[in-house]
Amino acid sequence: MIDLFSTDPYRISSESSFCTESRECLLYDLVCKNDDYEVRHYDSVKWVSTDEESYFMDKATYTAFRRLFKYITGSNEAGVNIDMTTPVTVKIEEKKRLWQSSVFTLNFLLPSDYQLAPPQPTDGSVYFTETPDMKVYVRSYGGWMMSLTSSVNSMLLKRQLDNVQATYNKDYHYAVGYDSPMKILNRHNEVWYMVEGEPVCPTSS
Repeated sequence: MIDLFSTDPYRISSESSFCTESRECLLYDLVCKNDDYEVRHYDSVKWVSTDEESYFMDKATYTAFRRLFKYITGSNEAGVNIDMTTPVTVKIEEKKRLWQSSVFTLNFLLPSDYQLAPPQPTDGSVYFTETPDMKVYVRSYGGWMMSLTSSVNSMLLKRQLDNVQATYNKDYHYAVGYDSPMKILNRHNEVWYMVEGEPVCPTSS
């Protein structure tokens, strides 16, 4: 991908095929891809985050989204409005038992203007996180990002990675969304697993 802000270490711009509704999107370098998944490299960036415990992702993200949306619409110490960006990510713990609640961490990518010094939240449950320089395994899918579709696609990606003996972090994964609820057609969602060691990306898996 072309980085419109080549001097910006945060690599956030509008040059993305998935960036159809927001001014800025997180850029990446494509390492490799096949019919099942791709491997991407992302630079380290800062997010505004909040946690919510629930049995289902849908319920957790509804509550968490409202909390973070308040932050970007003025509920911060500077009282400023902050542009919405993409993607929105949900960090999901890998469940050890079927009927076990999980802590879901919802993350809004901070725009490039606020990467260095974002305004402090007024809500104590809202905080900042920073993802490291990282490589991720990515599976893309359309439709709506819900508990069922996210779970199915994460299981499919795990199966594909296990089939090629890829090593990845099995403690958690990310559900990743690029579209607002108002968008009906051509929706784009992803599942991310963090690469451990050298990425495995055979031509066909």
